[in-house]
Amino acid sequence: MTIEKLLTEFYKENKLPENGGIDKDTFEMKVLGINLKLPNPKFRKDVIHIHDIQHILNTCDTSWKGEGYIAGWEISTGFWKYFPIAIFSFWAMGYSLWLHPKAVYQGFKKGLNNIGIINLKISKSDFLKMEFDKLVEITRKEKTTEMGILQWTEFLFWILISQIVFLFPFLITIIGIIWILK
Repeated sequence: MTIEKLLTEFYKENKLPENGGIDKDTFEMKVLGINLKLPNPKFRKDVIHIHDIQHILNTCDTSWKGEGYIAGWEISTGFWKYFPIAIFSFWAMGYSLWLHPKAVYQGFKKGLNNIGIINLKISKSDFLKMEFDKLVEITRKEKTTEMGILQWTEFLFWILISQIVFLFPFLITIIGIIWILK
């Protein structure tokens, strides 16, 4: 089946807007039981199809468990190199770590043996025409990597970064409140 057909099914199954919402100026995200409406910047619109294809490749839904898995996978495959979109991955990794740490770890571990979809440098139109089996084939690394001391160190480093990114707004808020109360 083509990626285009799988994406259409993925959007319907997960109650997402057509094309992942790239035509919309905002997107919604539920955090701590609160539905947030956030701006949908161009850099997000340009790569949302890649993020959604990663969900399909890794058989993950859009729950926070699925997002945690994908965030771990993205960071492990080098998605962190793509600023500013990497901030979303770090934030999702940081938040998901509190809810589903095992999913974040499993995604990171799997990502060690995959090539990130963004690293393939394939156009959106070519992705949409691609057969799913081809995607699986071209994202699989030839040599497998196990979680050794180097990989655990890397994982812990990225956890630290994700927690800084995730907790930064809370830290600023607390500092602001303290400053106001003085």
